[in-house]
Amino acid sequence: MSSQRLVFRNGFVVSMDPDIGEIANGEVLVEDGVIVDVGSDLGVSDAEEIDATGMIVMPGFVDTHRHTRQTPVRGVLPSCTLDNYFAVMLGSVGGHYRPEDVHIGNYAGSLEAINGGVTTLLDWSHINNTPDHSDAAVQGLKDAGIRAIYAHGVPTGGEWWSFSELDHPEDIRRVRDTYFSSDDGLITLALAARAPGNSNFEVAKHDWELARDLGIRISVHVGMRLTGVHVNHVKNMDDLGLMGPDTTYIHCTDSTDDELDLIASTGGSASIAPYVEMLMGHGPPPTGRLINRGVRPSLSVDVVSSVPGEMFTQMRTALVYERIGAHTDTPDEAFAPTLSYRDVLEFATIEGARACALGDKVGSLTPKKQADIVLLNVNAINTMPMVDPIGTIVVFSDTSNVDSVFVAGQAVKRNGELVDTDLRKTFEKLDESRDHILRDGGLLPDWAAAQSAAV
Repeated sequence: MSSQRLVFRNGFVVSMDPDIGEIANGEVLVEDGVIVDVGSDLGVSDAEEIDATGMIVMPGFVDTHRHTRQTPVRGVLPSCTLDNYFAVMLGSVGGHYRPEDVHIGNYAGSLEAINGGVTTLLDWSHINNTPDHSDAAVQGLKDAGIRAIYAHGVPTGGEWWSFSELDHPEDIRRVRDTYFSSDDGLITLALAARAPGNSNFEVAKHDWELARDLGIRISVHVGMRLTGVHVNHVKNMDDLGLMGPDTTYIHCTDSTDDELDLIASTGGSASIAPYVEMLMGHGPPPTGRLINRGVRPSLSVDVVSSVPGEMFTQMRTALVYERIGAHTDTPDEAFAPTLSYRDVLEFATIEGARACALGDKVGSLTPKKQADIVLLNVNAINTMPMVDPIGTIVVFSDTSNVDSVFVAGQAVKRNGELVDTDLRKTFEKLDESRDHILRDGGLLPDWAAAQSAAV
């Protein structure tokens, strides 16, 4: 019996492929990390069997925007404004990261993602203060075994923002040559770009040309209201001739209708992070406004400095915010929200894959796609009895239900436990990294300082 050939049996398959749909007591056959077949009874006897009784078998979640290196300072800003966030994370914290802090942040943050059923994340990495920081970021992702898009960003210093005149670091070319000579690996490269307005217009043109010369996608924050001032990020991009289908626009909360029209007409994709957008005051998540233009957004965690690092929170927040936005004074007669629970599961899976240009590889349980598979234990007190499997995923499940996770057919979580991971050692490194970063940034809480001194 070959470990390269797996068959998932007896689970409720939620494929996210409209041609396959949902299959009770379904089976998924995997060979060499690729899905070969999905059906009711595949008649397979020569494969290692994964018993999915009492579980939903589904594609892994795709997080299209996470500042993964923030893991060592988790919760430092549980309730803040956007201005406060920038002041602390870029001003007080970012400059104190050592390469080893970036490594443990990306490693532990990726493990957190896997633990919650996220099999792909885009690491929006604006912590490249030195080449060693970049190397550590990539290595942390690799060590965790997650599928990732490493979006190379600028260093954290203020001179790189606020209409900066500094071009994106040329070190991205070394990173491309060293780690990403092929685009077929588990980890691929993108450019974490500054919008024109964060950099000056000539710099923006340089950065977009750089990404296209390297043949990589572009991910950019736009439309966030900061200190009450609207910046026409998207219009600026259009004026500069930068927009295209290779760009994902993050947040878009303060983008005008005309700007959203531009995203749609140029084939761009969108990433929303509804929890943090409402928490920090970015603006209302533009989910319905995007959908009305034919842009089906993806979802992201964004920052664990303020946000739980799993996708269940994002799905539920996106769902309820958009629905209450459609409220009317006569809801029984005129309440017609644009969003359903099935929509947000699509945002967290197949739409996320498409936003990362991975729609032909992941995001659904479809033959010839990579076997990024999650087993969700629904034989549990928070999910039983099951009536609607998609409703169970979106409305009732949480990370405690994530039993097993496979990335390209390799088990990275089994029976509720991360595979080949020394969590005690990981936690020790996180504690040490937290103490270093926050102590040097003047933010270490008294209890943590006392605990550190005692050790």
